[in-house]
Amino acid sequence: MSIKLTLRTRTNVPLEAQCINPDTVKHLSQSGVEHLEVIHGNETARLGDFFTVKGKGHDTIHVEGDTSNVKYLGAGMTQGEVIIDGDVSMHLGCAMTGGKITVKGNAGDWVGPEMSGGQIVVKGNAGHMVGSAYRGQPTGILGGEIFVHGNVKNEAGNSMRRGLIAVGGNAGDFTGVNLLAGSVIVCGEMGARAGAGMKRGTIVSFSDAEMLPTFEYACTYHPVFLRFYLKHLRDQGFDIDDRYINGRYDRWSGDSIELNRGEVLLFNR
Repeated sequence: MSIKLTLRTRTNVPLEAQCINPDTVKHLSQSGVEHLEVIHGNETARLGDFFTVKGKGHDTIHVEGDTSNVKYLGAGMTQGEVIIDGDVSMHLGCAMTGGKITVKGNAGDWVGPEMSGGQIVVKGNAGHMVGSAYRGQPTGILGGEIFVHGNVKNEAGNSMRRGLIAVGGNAGDFTGVNLLAGSVIVCGEMGARAGAGMKRGTIVSFSDAEMLPTFEYACTYHPVFLRFYLKHLRDQGFDIDDRYINGRYDRWSGDSIELNRGEVLLFNR
């Protein structure tokens, strides 16, 4: 039996609940879970002050209620699963190294910062900086997968070094900015300045995009590796048409203000 946490009342002040991760709760009794520490604004409180807890000692956590103002869910988790029925706030899965987080609603900014393994699935939309580096840090995610079935805002994949970010809808400006390696796949449209400052890695879009003048058209071809990625995304529930799997892509090389070893692949219609 999994642990079920139900938020009784939506908090107007942000609640930081870093303790809601399988590593922390899997060996605790129900009372132990209720006494875990959370941060409410600038005050320390108990998890049980806000959540009704049912169950004990399990590595699967179900979270219910309006958690749109709850931060750091699943932060630091290494295994297990967190399933969130509604929306969540910022820093989802911060520094996680394993396990899986599923959000059935929308997620706020900074999904998966400092992540190095595991999988985050957002069924709705996500905010700015998905899989991106914190300001002042040199790298974004170091591994793992982030799947957003809806839209994301600006700077998805900022400075990411490894891993995969897939967006089922549209992405905002600066997609893959300062990308070091890894892959960002956008099934919809990208905003302005995609790939600005990228050193290596791959950005894919099924739509046209206006490339920066520091990118150069290289060729049009069938990228074999992309077929495996897209079939994997289809298995994950993304709506991937066969024409994207078997189609041709325009390859743009850049960014020439950096190493010029990155690539942007745009579906050729």
